[in-house]
Order: sequence, then structure tokens, then C-alpha cells
Amino acid sequence: MSMALKQVFNKDRTFRPKRKFEPGTQRFELHKKAQASLNAGLDLKQAVQLPHGEDLNDWVAVHVVDFFNRINLIYGTISDSCTDQICPVMSGGPKYEYRWQDEQKYKKPTALSAPKYMSLLMEWIEVQINNEQIFPTNVGTPFPKTFMQVAKKILSRLFRVFVHVYIHHFDRVSQMGAEAHVNTCYKHFYYFVTEFSLIDHKELEPLKEMTARMCH
Repeated sequence: MSMALKQVFNKDRTFRPKRKFEPGTQRFELHKKAQASLNAGLDLKQAVQLPHGEDLNDWVAVHVVDFFNRINLIYGTISDSCTDQICPVMSGGPKYEYRWQDEQKYKKPTALSAPKYMSLLMEWIEVQINNEQIFPTNVGTPFPKTFMQVAKKILSRLFRVFVHVYIHHFDRVSQMGAEAHVNTCYKHFYYFVTEFSLIDHKELEPLKEMTARMCH
């Protein structure tokens, strides 16, 4: 990792505090297990596989939170070059435009600038992962039936961050010496969502060619 990149990552330029796992909880142990696999240099395809005897919901919950923290940080590193003027539309090249919709202010899909979309997205995800009804942290508290549906929505929307960063801001990523880091994070994310069929193939289309070169 380059010095410039280290400084950015050390500043921890996330939009808001990271969600952390409480030591002593099953989720914390799973998080440590996932990190140990990565730190041991285990092949990313193997690292994402569900450990023997573990619950899929728990494994997905740990990764959703981890990917949120990491992708939030990646976007934070290029956010100074992603402004309302430079990116008036949240897009992934000329073919793909992403519109924002939530259950409150934006009840219909609405065209927004990329930074506005990103800010709403990170706030929305933070609300979901801090909601005990959706992401229970107490051992023995069951996940709701809607958990996987919410997790898939979060991951699909996080994928759009990669699309925007790769297509519109990769020169900035390269300039900062962050290319290898972002690529590794993307590969990890891609292997995870495809291992458990968490994102519709149509959503993955914008980065299809790049992914074929990088992950196959």
C-alpha cells in the first residue's frame, strides 16, 4: 500500500462511525474467522465459503457489515473528485443510471447526483445494519424472515458504488496507488455475492468484462 493511500486509510474517511462487532459474541468470532482466512492469504474463492457448522445468515450479516465499512471507505477516498458538478447523475457509464428510492422521502425512483445518492445510500445501509430487528446482535435472537431480502438489497446497492468508482473515478484510484486494494476488495465482494447468489446477474452487467478479466 502506498504512503498516500495509507494516510487516507488511516484518516478513516468514512461518512460515519464504523459498525463494530462486540467481542465475545458469535458474530465477533465469525468476523475474526473471516479476517483470519484473508490474512492467511487464503484464495478469495475459498475464503468466502461458509465455514462448516456455521449459520448462513450469520455469515452473510458479518460480510454485509464488513463490505459496508470497506466500500464506504473506498468511496471516501475519491469523494473529493465526485461532486454534484462532476457527477450530476449517479451512473455507470452512458448505459446505466441508478435512481434512488426509499420508503420515506423518495417513494418513486428519483434521479440524483452521485454524491447525493451515495450519502443517502450509506445512511440507509447504516440504519438497516443498526436495526436489531433486522441484524440481531444477541446470540439466540433469530434473524427475521426478511433478513436475506434486505441483505441482497444492501449488497446490490453497494455494487453500484463499485460500478461508479470503476467507470468514473478509476484514474483517481490509480493516482492514489489504491488500485490493488480496490481490486482485491472488489474480487472478495464478487466471489462472496456469487457464491451465495446474492445479486441478480443483470445488476452485475456493467462490470461484466472487467470482472471476467479479473476473476476468472
